[in-house]
Amino acid sequence: MKSKLFLMLALLALATPMIAAESGAPAGATNWVAITSGFAMAIASAVCGLAQAKAVAAACEGMARNPGASAAIRFALILGLALIESLALYTLVIILLQVK
Repeated sequence: MKSKLFLMLALLALATPMIAAESGAPAGATNWVAITSGFAMAIASAVCGLAQAKAVAAACEGMARNPGASAAIRFALILGLALIESLALYTLVIILLQVK
């Protein structure tokens, strides 16, 4: 079993130069960086939307159960929403820096 694993790792290490990309791209080449960046932004936006919905639902439930603590819950909610939204903004900035 160990020899098969070692053989597979050796083959993968030796095959890496064969599948390396050339330095110059042909004229009709697909810009995969832009395509994958779009998928990355879609995933980040979806995850942020789900996280924000969960945070708002939990804050509403917390305020309904304990109205006296609504100021502290509201502050934690706004801080949490700002941090969640920063994930999408960081993703957008990285995408804008990578796609040329």
